[in-house]
Amino acid sequence: MKNVLEYLEHSASIYPEKIAAQDLDKSCSYKELLLNAKGIGSFLSGFESPGSPVVVFMDKSVEALTAFMGIVYAGCFYVLISPAQPAARIRQILHVLNTGSIITMGDTGNLLKGVDFSGNLFDYHEIVKSEIKEEPLKLIRGLSLDIDPLYCNFTSGSTGVPKGVLVSHRSVIDFMEYFPSMFGITGQDIIGNQAPFDFDVSVKDIYSTLKVGATMVIIPKKLFSIPMELLDFLWERQVTTLIWAVSALCLITQLKGFTYKVPSRINKVLFSGEAMPVKHLTIWQKYLPDARYVNLYGPTEITCNCTYYPVDRKFEAHETLPIGKAFPNEKVFLLDEDDKLVTEKDRIGELCVSGTALALGYYNNPEQTKRAFVQNPLNTHCLETIYRTGDLAFYHENGELCFAGRKDFQIKHMGHRIELEEIEAVINSYPLIQRACCVFDEEKNRIAAFYVGDMEGREISVRMRESLPIYMIPSAFYPLPDLPVTANGKIDRKKLLELCKGKQP
Repeated sequence: MKNVLEYLEHSASIYPEKIAAQDLDKSCSYKELLLNAKGIGSFLSGFESPGSPVVVFMDKSVEALTAFMGIVYAGCFYVLISPAQPAARIRQILHVLNTGSIITMGDTGNLLKGVDFSGNLFDYHEIVKSEIKEEPLKLIRGLSLDIDPLYCNFTSGSTGVPKGVLVSHRSVIDFMEYFPSMFGITGQDIIGNQAPFDFDVSVKDIYSTLKVGATMVIIPKKLFSIPMELLDFLWERQVTTLIWAVSALCLITQLKGFTYKVPSRINKVLFSGEAMPVKHLTIWQKYLPDARYVNLYGPTEITCNCTYYPVDRKFEAHETLPIGKAFPNEKVFLLDEDDKLVTEKDRIGELCVSGTALALGYYNNPEQTKRAFVQNPLNTHCLETIYRTGDLAFYHENGELCFAGRKDFQIKHMGHRIELEEIEAVINSYPLIQRACCVFDEEKNRIAAFYVGDMEGREISVRMRESLPIYMIPSAFYPLPDLPVTANGKIDRKKLLELCKGKQP
């Protein structure tokens, strides 16, 4: 197998009339998804060469999923850009991609008027009607390789420019070879999609569904601010499987949602993105005691996840869930500061990963790729690329891996990976700001910005919304006469974090 379209084609041949995906007000069968995708692919093949990026500029939906598959039929790779992103960030992403085509829908395309895009702008409802041309599609498939790029997800970049993580067909196929079967995901499941389509958690939803012939229910984003309606939705759609960010699961428990309703058909709860607080997991286990719970770990560069831990015992509120062990066909190990292998229990090292599931690198960014995807220092005999995650971990006494925090200033917040330096770059760009530094208080789960300048915190916050998504905007701003520095003249982030911990939210 060398192309993910084989999942769709296989399921469409077995379950042609079965619902493949549905959102709030529409659905499509496997047969419809297949035919519509082929139509889009036939159309795009006349405009784009295989291997090119094609942007899908729309909210997550049945149409977005169909566009993804159509782009893949054209031999290209897809990039979803949410219309909710600030214009400045959209402009940056389009500059990195240098794409020639964007698929949008309805009036959404009007939001692109201020981002200097001069390529092809296609309306989904027009191109989905295109005639299927089997011969060109067959030719494209025949020339394809399993290392061809499939999708590109953009993450925060330390230079202030987002980085596009490029993932191949082979990496997704390798991960999907094991993922559904390991956790009992079958064609009988109804998968409740929480993650945005530009967030790699959604890759598990999409390709688990297509591989096993399940149904994916795309949950509207707005429901995650209304827990009672969210629980109603899960109940009404008879969802069985959740592959969610930790923050989404905690939303329900924080607001005591289960006292209102328990969607009792849920039997699998897989979570990732940040550490799952035990007190919230315990509430889920109380109301859904027969469900399977799995803690997943892995950065975007690893294609979804590299470790897993099926929760098999009770934990106390002060304990931390292990991140477990490596997925099949992936090697996960720890290196110390001298690049020596760490094997002793309770000794912290940087978590590194190798295997087929590694991403191809950062699109149009060879320098960043070289820094993150490097030769395994333990292997001096042949080429072996590893990804240095920047995460710290240690082995528990029973051999399980446990997460111990970030090596640098890259953080996980609200389920998203964020470079604090990118936030700082935006604040520092304002003329009235002399210097700024951001810290993340894990105990209070908040980003705080310290700055020297003549702007009010509220004014900075409002202005930042023009450039950054809401989850990257600090929740607290503290003006200082000067920023503390270390002996070597660098900003003393530890001192700022101490100041942050001593201040009220």
